[in-house]
Amino acid sequence: MAERGASGGGSGGDSLDKSITLPPDEIFRNLENAKRFAIDIGGSLTKLAYYSTVQHKVAKVRSFDHPGKDMEQDHEPPYEVSVQEEITARLHFIKFENTYMEACLDFIRDHLVNTETKVIQATGGGAYKFKDLIEEKLRLKVDKEDVMTCLIKGCNFVLRNIPHEAFVYQKDADPEFRFQTNHPNIFPYLLVNIGSGVSIVKVETEDRFEWIGGSSIGGGTFWGLGALLTKTKKFDELLQLASRGRHANVDMLVQDIYGGAHQTLGLSGNLIASSFGKSATADREFSKEDMAKSLLHMISNDIGQLACLYAKLHGLDRVYFGGFFIRGHPVTMRTITYSINFFSKGEVQALFLRHEGYLGAIGAFLKGAEQDNPNQYSWGENYAASSGLMSTSPELCPTQRARSGTFDLLEMDRLERPLVNLPLLLDPSSYVPDTVDLTDDALARQYWLTCFEEALDGVVKRAVASQPESIDAAERAEKFRQKYWSKLQTLRHQPFAYGTLTVRSLLDTREHCLNEFNFPDPYSKVKQKENGLALKCFQSVTRSLDSLAWEERQLALVKGLLAGNVFDWGAKAVSDVLESDPQFGFEEAKRKLQERPWLVDSYSRWLQRLKGPPHKCALIFADNSGIDIILGVFPFVRELLFRGTEVILACNSGPALNDVTYSESLIVAERIAAMDPIVCSALREDRLLLVQTGSSSPCLDLSRLDKGLAVLVRERGADLVVIEGMGRAIHTNYHASLRCESLKLAVVKNAWLAERLGGQLFSVIFKYEVPTQ
Repeated sequence: MAERGASGGGSGGDSLDKSITLPPDEIFRNLENAKRFAIDIGGSLTKLAYYSTVQHKVAKVRSFDHPGKDMEQDHEPPYEVSVQEEITARLHFIKFENTYMEACLDFIRDHLVNTETKVIQATGGGAYKFKDLIEEKLRLKVDKEDVMTCLIKGCNFVLRNIPHEAFVYQKDADPEFRFQTNHPNIFPYLLVNIGSGVSIVKVETEDRFEWIGGSSIGGGTFWGLGALLTKTKKFDELLQLASRGRHANVDMLVQDIYGGAHQTLGLSGNLIASSFGKSATADREFSKEDMAKSLLHMISNDIGQLACLYAKLHGLDRVYFGGFFIRGHPVTMRTITYSINFFSKGEVQALFLRHEGYLGAIGAFLKGAEQDNPNQYSWGENYAASSGLMSTSPELCPTQRARSGTFDLLEMDRLERPLVNLPLLLDPSSYVPDTVDLTDDALARQYWLTCFEEALDGVVKRAVASQPESIDAAERAEKFRQKYWSKLQTLRHQPFAYGTLTVRSLLDTREHCLNEFNFPDPYSKVKQKENGLALKCFQSVTRSLDSLAWEERQLALVKGLLAGNVFDWGAKAVSDVLESDPQFGFEEAKRKLQERPWLVDSYSRWLQRLKGPPHKCALIFADNSGIDIILGVFPFVRELLFRGTEVILACNSGPALNDVTYSESLIVAERIAAMDPIVCSALREDRLLLVQTGSSSPCLDLSRLDKGLAVLVRERGADLVVIEGMGRAIHTNYHASLRCESLKLAVVKNAWLAERLGGQLFSVIFKYEVPTQ
């Protein structure tokens, strides 16, 4: 993040409203419901953390008191939908310059209403300097916490809860950040904290870590010597000088000593043989830029070699760098990356963290909240309210640097249940959910960003229509439009802002922004209507299927699954048809499908497998409401049950587009059971189990699933996974490798994507995979 030195910005007595570009209540959000505080105060930056409760709207579905009511009259819906208030927990993290300290404390004091605590956990060197001011302003006792313990706790927390937290820095790549998939087991690792000096800590478990080494030559050395050499007192200005310098004008290189003979030694001529080596013999002045660059290389190389030696000594290949010396500055990350790569011969990677600046504040907060055991929950980054990672080079994107003054925000929502890996993943450590990395693929990135921009009017219209009784729906929808549009523009300039950019992250950001403005389920009425219509057709569809010969029925079931998957309001090609032709139904969707052979066609192998013994248990991830779940998925489920296969049907925990939710699936299953003895007995005997995924996304991350689902998969011995839908089986999981048989099927409802895959609109993907023994 862009941060200025301690002398930047206004004075401590400045009005907060006048000194920043965002309104204070958009920075210190939900402050009136803040329950607990922590603060990390460095030499020039303060990081504040607080826990609050957030009241927001959620869409609830409830079955009518009289089963069968919807069957009596055609116009009656199968269940009722209501919007209710719900309270959830949120963590807020705010980073600002120390020069705003007094104004910020005044604002917090004036808006505190319901705080439960009388203590504020504090860490960092400034915790001593500002102790009296904090206690006077907030009337809270300052409880100082150990700096290193807080850093480790904060690091563990972000690595566990933010999938794209760690990244490598690649100088010549565009963009230069390359995010890593978090290993399921984050331990052990090395944390190299570069403050005034260097501390090197080996972290083995949540509570076991050991200081194993360090150096007095660190960020303070760069700042101090840099100030003596260049007369520049500000740390960030020193880094800017270094970014413009040429160290070879000051440093003695290998080629300066050996000439062309360096090749016989197996050394590169551009290696630094002696830092500042030319300054002893050259009879001339050196520029500030060149000296700053030489100094940066000297200190970074020293730290890199030291970290590399400790990593090798302790057999560690994951080394995370943090501290004020890093702070997201490209020039620092570049030199440390080069040093680690050189000295380890590529065996050890230098890893950096998106939220490195917050580690101390997060750790201090966790220390103060230990009685609530925050680690028993999973947390998710709220993209709507978080600033994201920005380039710190002013020349790269000046508009992004200025957009929120010198304040930087991170918000994380507590999830209801812990999230874990699907036990059936072949190798959780190498699993990558997303098929296309839009950070890498510039052409795809521009297409999808434009696609989401063009779809925005339709989403706004749908949001307003979902709340006809609300007098401020249009106003809130317009605020949603502005917020999401702003996020899309940020991602055009900074595609790495929230980690690896993917279609999934664009969809999730949209859902977060909709929730931010109290549109919890814009498609609730659409789903209610479509579920009601599809339920009326269920018995005629199953009667038709039951009349077919076995082999003919298997193909009809698959075509039914695919036809049902056409009904996706998130796909413009489909929503245009559904809005213009209300009579478009199941049979019309079947006629839209590509004829066999399909674009990806493993159906013959699947049919052959069905001639063998039944699967023990199938895990099915459902996609859309209405025709998809009722006329596509449930007949397929019914056939598996008839074969003797148990079924776990997994649906989203929360709403996204017109995807079926867990609560909706319970009502749908109840209605189907009333009509169908196979489904009825399976539900009664627990051979058909309905579970929630833990997700509220149109896509599917198999490394973050509800713990209850994972337990059930193990207990029932699931040996078949069925993933349906474009979001779950193409945008994500197309290349996912599982320990058991899997079916990935979808209809490609986007012309651009279809062409990329070598097909046309409404091409069919039917991918049956068997793991290699």
